Amino acid sequence: MGELVWLLLPIAATVGWLTARHNVFGQPSSSTSTLSADYFKGLKYLLNEEPDKAIDIFIRLIDVDSDTVETHLALGTLFRRRGEVNRAIRIHQNLTARTNLSIQQRYLALLELGLDFRRAGLLDRAESIFQQLTSSHEHRITAYQQLLDIYQQEHEWESAIETALQLESASHVKMHRVIAQYYCEQVELLRQHGQRDKALQAIQLALKIDNRCVRASLLEGQLALDIDDTALAIAAFKRVEQQDSDYLPEIIEPLQTCYRQLGQQQDFKEYLYHLLERYGGVAPTLLLVKSLREQGHEQQAVDFMVKQLHKYPSLSGLDQLLDLALLDTHHITHEHFLLLKDMTGQLMKNRPLYKCNYCGFKGKSLHWLCPSCRQWNTIKPLERITD
Repeated sequence: MGELVWLLLPIAATVGWLTARHNVFGQPSSSTSTLSADYFKGLKYLLNEEPDKAIDIFIRLIDVDSDTVETHLALGTLFRRRGEVNRAIRIHQNLTARTNLSIQQRYLALLELGLDFRRAGLLDRAESIFQQLTSSHEHRITAYQQLLDIYQQEHEWESAIETALQLESASHVKMHRVIAQYYCEQVELLRQHGQRDKALQAIQLALKIDNRCVRASLLEGQLALDIDDTALAIAAFKRVEQQDSDYLPEIIEPLQTCYRQLGQQQDFKEYLYHLLERYGGVAPTLLLVKSLREQGHEQQAVDFMVKQLHKYPSLSGLDQLLDLALLDTHHITHEHFLLLKDMTGQLMKNRPLYKCNYCGFKGKSLHWLCPSCRQWNTIKPLERITD
């Protein structure tokens, strides 16, 4: 039997029990016969693996009362799981319209109906129901969680912030990191519309609620560059080192731009040496090698690259070393180096650059909300500064 048939067996049993109870306590024999006939007809459909026909009969036979509410709820949930959302909505709406339900049963039916509406994409109706359920002690946390998902989906970040604060109060689970991301989403929109002052205010709110929010610092640095405030940009980008050093590769290039604009390339090199001494890794190494090459110190660049590769092996470092080796066109293994260079170039071209630490999703772009597991702030550079 299919999954649906197995799930219908308890429902058939419930109907059978009600039929038997009617036979014992009911008076009119004709109605009892009709009930029994319909019941056995439903069983026949069930055994013949025609569950849809069996469902229609069982729904008609089961009156909604305190004994059968759970059966109706289970049947509605089953329909939703199978993608038959309209049927699920009809069953759960029928339940919520009943006046003989207890408060607990009514709230449970409302919750299922809200989930039906979400599955159907009727987000306004789902939102209205979940708002009602926030007054239910038993379902309040679930309602806030559902509302939060809806507001994220609709990009209603102000409502998301308010709901996250309410969820934090109700569940005592810290939401500051997620709320900071919502503020950053607002910043992205404000920046697109040229509202830089409001965007900077939203950044401060993000950092106030989560002073370790790397995204807020990166956005502040980018906004500062937009308005040619290079000093503010440098301060914002450098803050990332204290917030989460895994994201240092994201600030190297914009910092280089800042120092170049100020004519302070030597200060930038000193900062790179600071990063290299404290964290090691390929990101500062590559830029220092590039600087040596620009100054004409090819042999020094090669020696430096080899030394760092011994400490911190990396594909990017190997690729840079091959670049340096290919400069000597009289080298006997030049063609071999050319082949290796092509291979490493292809490997680097196709490799993912970021990975979600929660679900393992990999991609080439930095997403603050993982497209796979929908977790905030879990994606980091795959080749970190220490790789």
